[in-house]
Amino acid sequence: MKNALAMAYIGDAVYEVYVREHLLSLGIVKVNDLQKESLNYVSANSQRRIVEHLITNNLLTEEEMEIFKWGRNAHGGKSKSADIVTYRIATGLEALIGVLYSNNKKDRIDQIMEEVFKI
Repeated sequence: MKNALAMAYIGDAVYEVYVREHLLSLGIVKVNDLQKESLNYVSANSQRRIVEHLITNNLLTEEEMEIFKWGRNAHGGKSKSADIVTYRIATGLEALIGVLYSNNKKDRIDQIMEEVFKI
């Protein structure tokens, strides 16, 4: 497996595309509105809330939990807007998405993101 932070880097981009497509599908077209709504999904605080929901509801497989923890425990990076624990949890989610993407598991990303958009 590649570097956890590299996986989080690609996962962040993939996650962002899913969020943008979702917001556009809702009919939101003004850029300011899109940016404001995206914060419900892409901020570290939002991602922490999302991860807590996924874990509490047992929506991640054992393997996915291991990948999440691998990404969460990677050292490096910091956030100006979130505490270190929240930032690392968000990094874990992004690493998970990145690994799924790099393993061509788009169907699984679709399932996870479908759940994310229900929250």
